[in-house]
Amino acid sequence: MWEAPLSTLSRNRNIENWNAEDVDAWEAGGKDIARRNLVWSVFAEHVGFSIWSIWSVMVLFMPTDKFGIDPAGKFFLGAVPTLVGGFLRIPYTVATARFGGRNWTIFSAIMLLIPTLLTLYFVNHPGTSYTTFLVVAALAGFGGGNFASSMTNINAFYPQRLKGWALGMNAGGGNLGVPLIQLVGLAVIATVGNAYGHASIVCLVYLVLIAIAGVGAALYMDNLRNQKADMSYMLTSLKVPQSWAIAFLYIGTFGSFIGFSFAFGQVLQISFKAGGESVAHATLHAAQIAFIGPLLGSVMRPYGGKWSDRFGGSRVTLYTFLGMIVAAVVVSIAGMIGDAHGGVPTGGAMVALIAGFIALFLLSGIGNGSVTKIIPSVFEAKSKSLQADPATQAAWSQNTSGALIGFVGAVGALGGVGINLVFRSSYASTNSATTAFWVFMGFYVVCAIVVSTVFLRRPHATRKADPSTLETVTQALSGAETTPVQEHSARSI
Repeated sequence: MWEAPLSTLSRNRNIENWNAEDVDAWEAGGKDIARRNLVWSVFAEHVGFSIWSIWSVMVLFMPTDKFGIDPAGKFFLGAVPTLVGGFLRIPYTVATARFGGRNWTIFSAIMLLIPTLLTLYFVNHPGTSYTTFLVVAALAGFGGGNFASSMTNINAFYPQRLKGWALGMNAGGGNLGVPLIQLVGLAVIATVGNAYGHASIVCLVYLVLIAIAGVGAALYMDNLRNQKADMSYMLTSLKVPQSWAIAFLYIGTFGSFIGFSFAFGQVLQISFKAGGESVAHATLHAAQIAFIGPLLGSVMRPYGGKWSDRFGGSRVTLYTFLGMIVAAVVVSIAGMIGDAHGGVPTGGAMVALIAGFIALFLLSGIGNGSVTKIIPSVFEAKSKSLQADPATQAAWSQNTSGALIGFVGAVGALGGVGINLVFRSSYASTNSATTAFWVFMGFYVVCAIVVSTVFLRRPHATRKADPSTLETVTQALSGAETTPVQEHSARSI
């Protein structure tokens, strides 16, 4: 429940002993506290994602003749913040436990002012060197780090039976920051044009949203003081072989989502220009379509988590990658048809290109939720082998899975870097994106094989299961990632 303003200002922001698995405490008010923290965590992460992807919009206001940056250079501008944000996710993972979820959310929101103010200044100075733009774009990586701290914090607030839904909502709401800033950019382009000075409007809007995120976190969020900020938990998680497989799969899901979010608008802009449109019209048409993919991908992420609560994250992930393979083939064939017509996609080919891209966004969003669900499932199953009481097992599972979320998020973000670099290389060598599309398709095939062999392979029937081995984790995942009680709860969501 929301408190009245006076009690909001005066209440204690520290919760000393939080146990989300205590059903009585959860029903007596714990779920309301968790929901309140989830709402503001989503909003702050949402703004962070917007700033992280701000350069996917800024490049639409930067014509080559004024800024001297070609398409390959613009793809690299999108890769730099993705790279920095990925690395920042590792230290951000332990920050909420060490400093408190509320405290860190306030601080991380304030940090977003730095790249936003610098972008506001330099986007109005076309003579600025490319190196300076790279540095400013790199600072936008602060927004990428917010994902890890936010997800780790919400992982601690929710019980195992609801983690898929809660983490999906948190991440999906955060992911919506990508299409929203693109919608803001579209609104500016549609109303006043894409002159470089108009990019300032986008920055000013987000300065206001950053302030709201910081104030909202200060008033309504809490610090959980019984969480441990120990990097040894991350090292422990990385000793589990499945952890590396999860990180690899997240490259294919989240890496695709964030990489395509940065690149989709540019691919469309280049295609429309190749068809003979002016820069202004090509930019407007690209902006009118580019936000749809990230929007739908963000909306589908909670469903990926919810379906995984019910059917198992590994199964949902496998079907997701099979769908992504088909979508990548469609996009690749559309690219080949465009190449055969002098780099200009025909009407049908353009429709197929856009439809295939949007399908990739939808499926990557589902996969983001399902892969994230696998993480707590692995360590909840693994904790049963510990010679400890249930409370200790639950704490170990929560702290270890929380630590891995940050690492997996960091590795997944590197997939976004790879996508932009592959696009850059494809355009630089062939003046087309078709080669990049085929590379992505091949990667999704590998991801599907990894899901099948690591998480869905049944142990040999004659082998006696040892609860202390990692095979038990695989068996739990391949059979069902939730207990019957947990599945019943998931169905009631």
